Amino acid sequence: MNKITDILQIQKPIIQAGMIWASGYKLAAAVSNAGGLGIIGAGSMYPEVFEAHLSKCKEATNKPFGVNLPLLYPDINKHIDNIIKHEVPVVITSAGNPKTYTGIFKAHGIKVIHVVSSSKFAQKAEAAGCDAVVAEGFEAGGHNGRDETTTMVLIPAVVNAVSIPVIAAGGIATGSQMAAAFALGAHAVQVGSRFVASHEASSHINFKNAVINSSEGDTFLRLKQLTPVRLLNNEFSNQVKLAEENGAGIDALNDLLGRGRAKKGMFEGDMENGELEIGQVAAIIKDILPAGDIVNNLWNEFVHTCKKLTAYV
Repeated sequence: MNKITDILQIQKPIIQAGMIWASGYKLAAAVSNAGGLGIIGAGSMYPEVFEAHLSKCKEATNKPFGVNLPLLYPDINKHIDNIIKHEVPVVITSAGNPKTYTGIFKAHGIKVIHVVSSSKFAQKAEAAGCDAVVAEGFEAGGHNGRDETTTMVLIPAVVNAVSIPVIAAGGIATGSQMAAAFALGAHAVQVGSRFVASHEASSHINFKNAVINSSEGDTFLRLKQLTPVRLLNNEFSNQVKLAEENGAGIDALNDLLGRGRAKKGMFEGDMENGELEIGQVAAIIKDILPAGDIVNNLWNEFVHTCKKLTAYV
């Protein structure tokens, strides 16, 4: 056992990211049943839908699972009530100040992990009482930090800045990449893009196919004036690029983004007009697999890589 597997009571230090429109109960349960920590992505769910996923996940696995909770969610108190009601053991918070709600979760025996993009925010998460942090480099898909610090640089910086365990995220889809993260001081990895291309992910098959057919250089960090987000290149992404190059302000970019853009792309399968959030590591993902196989492949390759590296010592 390492610090993360001990804290979370899981077998393998592999955490599935709570990607919007991809991380429902089927994916979370499959990852947890394989020995990792499955996560339900609450950010794209209405409270009643979220509660249904919690109930179904508890039926589908007797292993620990968690919830990703964006702290800017407009109806967050209802989500918190459901998390406490269903005794969810782990909450991964993001996009907000962890000090606001960490104490509430901890009072109910819930482990709290916060996603950070810098050492400064990692220290704030530790001061807020978080049990661990996810240090996410800017290679990651979805919403990103403004500093654009890569995972290779971010992980050792955060490890040196805090005493709580660090979970590495951003650009990790293989066991060898997982081994690299551990070499930098991480105690676990959080994996997102690789699980988008899984059978159990609730993302549309068009999106899954777009991910496995992508190449290097097909993702871009856009909308930096709003909240930086890494997107797969398509017509919408090109419209954002053109608007930004022409000096569009926040209001114009908000109008272009509109409502439901992410759902249109990732969940409904509109590959041209939807927002397609995915990480740079999509370029090396070439198949759609059962989530349990992904967990086992990551772990087996991680172990093999660690053994292979001993030959250099």
